[in-house]
Amino acid sequence: MNLSRRGLFRVTAAGLLVAGCASGGANTETESSAGTLLRSTAKLPEPFTVPLPVPPVARPVRPGRYEITQRAADVEILPGLRTRIWGYDGIFPGPTIETRRGQATVVRHRNELGVPVVVHLHGGRTPPEHDGYPLDLVAPGAAREYVYPLDQPAATLWYHDHRADFTGPQVYRGLAGFHLIRDDEEDALPLPRGEREVPLMITDRSFAEDGSFAYPSVDPSLLGEPGVTSDFVSGVLGDCVLVNGAPWPVMEVDAARYRFRILNASNARRYRLALDPPGAGFVQIGGDQGLLAAPVRHDQLPIAQAERYDVVIDFLAYRPGQEVTLVNRLGEDGTARVMRFVVTRRVADDSAIPARLADVRPLSRSDAVAEREFTFRRGGAEHHGMTLWTVNGMPFSADGVVAEPALGTVELWRLRAQNVPHPIHIHLAAFQIPGTAHGWKDTVDLGNGDQAEVLVRFEGYRGKYVLHCHNLEHEDMMMMANFVVR
Repeated sequence: MNLSRRGLFRVTAAGLLVAGCASGGANTETESSAGTLLRSTAKLPEPFTVPLPVPPVARPVRPGRYEITQRAADVEILPGLRTRIWGYDGIFPGPTIETRRGQATVVRHRNELGVPVVVHLHGGRTPPEHDGYPLDLVAPGAAREYVYPLDQPAATLWYHDHRADFTGPQVYRGLAGFHLIRDDEEDALPLPRGEREVPLMITDRSFAEDGSFAYPSVDPSLLGEPGVTSDFVSGVLGDCVLVNGAPWPVMEVDAARYRFRILNASNARRYRLALDPPGAGFVQIGGDQGLLAAPVRHDQLPIAQAERYDVVIDFLAYRPGQEVTLVNRLGEDGTARVMRFVVTRRVADDSAIPARLADVRPLSRSDAVAEREFTFRRGGAEHHGMTLWTVNGMPFSADGVVAEPALGTVELWRLRAQNVPHPIHIHLAAFQIPGTAHGWKDTVDLGNGDQAEVLVRFEGYRGKYVLHCHNLEHEDMMMMANFVVR
């Protein structure tokens, strides 16, 4: 087990907090999120005073080719203050990339930041050399081309930094954006589109008095010792909810159906979203990996880090002038609110939600050619007195391999969470959760003590990939493992 690259990382075992604990004056907000609340010292705005921004759609430099520069920029997130972000093309969220199924796409990333970066297309069925393996670094001043075959159904994917040891702070500074795949099957459905199809990236952040992002890095330069200070090793929870980079924004909507592609891009916070007043609730049409077989109605949406919900909200259930608040049933104070919709007028609406959405063949346990178990917990290994976050008791190593599935097969993986909640993400391979209507997924949410059985289908490419916890502070502290598709 090679731990040399982590040799500078120092956190005592006593500093590893679990849900419900806090020290050093920090406040913990943990009904369902593993982590410690970091309070802003900047003056935060009144909710629902900032308009909802929508990330711009990236323009290809030529068909099938995009160029993105990762660079710092000073932007206004809190009214009257400037925040230094690290952004794709200098914006947060980054530009939305829209592509079509089966049309290979090349995205050239140039790194003008002062630290190494890695780009992962989350949910992409991608060859290993283009997947964003956490040690495949792009050095400052260098560039790298990522080639995406996109041989997969229409879905809401996203791209974000995946640098080993430093994913948490680099995503927190702004390195995240949407990547939408479209296809003919989805285009044939009468779903809301155009201005009534809106991506919503939900994050939580804390701000220093001058408006800068507050994040408790041991080394804020992100060039030396990795990790966060001991109060925050279970996860960093912000006290300001941002949607598409704006604090508690407001959006005017017609009394019509809208399609919202909801992504939880927070480092450690989980949400349970609801509408107040509830109206007709949410009609889910898709999840992590694309459309469901049939729509499912929800009153609440539990969404862990990296999960996506593709939903339709029918604002015809409200009267013009009515305010509808998207709330978080797991939050307190400011984090109990997310954004607000204001219904403006009644209009013609030719959209509909069909009873059948896509052809999703359910997998069964009989499809599995092998069964494996993975436990995600704190402990099982130490390094220089540091207790690590581990998979099956082992911290991440570039040389370690926990599974060698065969290409074209299905396996049953039992995923277990201990100590605190863990959202588990598997690269390359989509999976189904037997007995649910969630369709194909790439991330599963596990509460403390929970177990999930997932049927994982290994399609696409041979090579080395990772599975890991998507609490980014846990991931940075070695809760990640390699598997190799043979």
